[in-house]
Amino acid sequence: MMMELNETHDPALQSWVASANLAGSDFPIQNLPIAVFRRSGTAEVFRGGIAIGAQILDLAAVHEAGVFTGQAAQAVAACAATTLNAYMALGPQAWSALRLALSQALRSGAPLAETLQGCLLAQADAEYTLPATIGDYTDFYTSVHHASNVGRLFRPDNPLLPNYKWVPIGYHGRASSIGISGQAFPRPLGQILPPGAEGPVLAPSRRMDYELELGVFIGTGNTLGQRIAIDDAEAHVFGLCLLNDWSARDIQAWEYQPLGPFLAKSFATTVSPWIVTLDALEPYRCAAFARADGDPKPLPYLFDEDDQREGGFDIQVEMHLRSARMKSPVRLSRGSFRDSYWTLAQMVAHQTSNGCNLQPGDLLGSGTLSGPTPDALGSMMELTQAGKQPLELPGGEKRAFLEDGDEVIERGRCLRDGYASIGFGEAAGRIMPALQS
Repeated sequence: MMMELNETHDPALQSWVASANLAGSDFPIQNLPIAVFRRSGTAEVFRGGIAIGAQILDLAAVHEAGVFTGQAAQAVAACAATTLNAYMALGPQAWSALRLALSQALRSGAPLAETLQGCLLAQADAEYTLPATIGDYTDFYTSVHHASNVGRLFRPDNPLLPNYKWVPIGYHGRASSIGISGQAFPRPLGQILPPGAEGPVLAPSRRMDYELELGVFIGTGNTLGQRIAIDDAEAHVFGLCLLNDWSARDIQAWEYQPLGPFLAKSFATTVSPWIVTLDALEPYRCAAFARADGDPKPLPYLFDEDDQREGGFDIQVEMHLRSARMKSPVRLSRGSFRDSYWTLAQMVAHQTSNGCNLQPGDLLGSGTLSGPTPDALGSMMELTQAGKQPLELPGGEKRAFLEDGDEVIERGRCLRDGYASIGFGEAAGRIMPALQS
């Protein structure tokens, strides 16, 4: 299911919320992402909110005001809950109905402006929680550039495993340790095989890394045993967020054979509070990844002509680092989702191809988004050649991998001529010293 451009995407739209009209704002009226928030430092109930400029439109207050009708009223009522799972379950028609109603209500000159003015809260005065109860989390491996770069470090003559171009590779992550932007966590302990040693030791990871990713929130699910066809897969995607899948590379190197990542990934995953809906991303569609001559054509359940023609999204992502000694962060990585070898629809179709049931609020990770050039590497593993070429930071610091006190900040943006630019906010996390038993 491909959505269509409509009046909510009009680049000429302005909002009566003045900060939404400022150049460079992540949250103009053409975006309208959603999060779950409350007033900072209070015991208020968390509820859904829409970002508009530097403000949050409190959807519980909008529901109480009773200003919407029909599907938009049903949708805003669901958004007044403490999680967005019920709203996600309503499906694309309800999501689009609420987006249209909000767009019309927030435009310059809107009759509802005076009523909704009292439903605003400054983002600076808010705190956030996870937008949904995440039942399951799958992290994919969709960037062929990242897979090739990492594979080349360990298998120079055969970097890509034979199944990579046939099947969207993924592993099941740990939903319980997913945290919202601002997450701080202790450096993980794990089994590590020191160089030259005959056996492993239990020790804090010395090779902490980030992974520059996007998260995909599932909206409507499927029943157990029911597959989602690729031409219907996007109808099950609610929206995208920023995602950093922290990785302990030394733990990973010892444990990943034969079953893949386990404790090297399960200690923390950081997401942005704001979910940019698939509807808002419609102007930034692009063709799916152009496969090289000789690459296999996807199997029929993974192939759809429309998806190949416009199933990609040009979402630019960056990762910044701020050490304990630095005043301002420095950009380390940049990438684009357009370089993903597999599309959103292919990920959803493959996840359910065995009858696996997805549920509203489930989260899929894109995998590390690395591009084809040296300045488009989405992890420190790639940037430093597995620690062999440390990065030089402002102030004279060096990094082979991340150190205690380092804050990693992910940002994302969509740009296209003739359309408004929209952003994702940020997903920030900090590594704290290991907890010793």
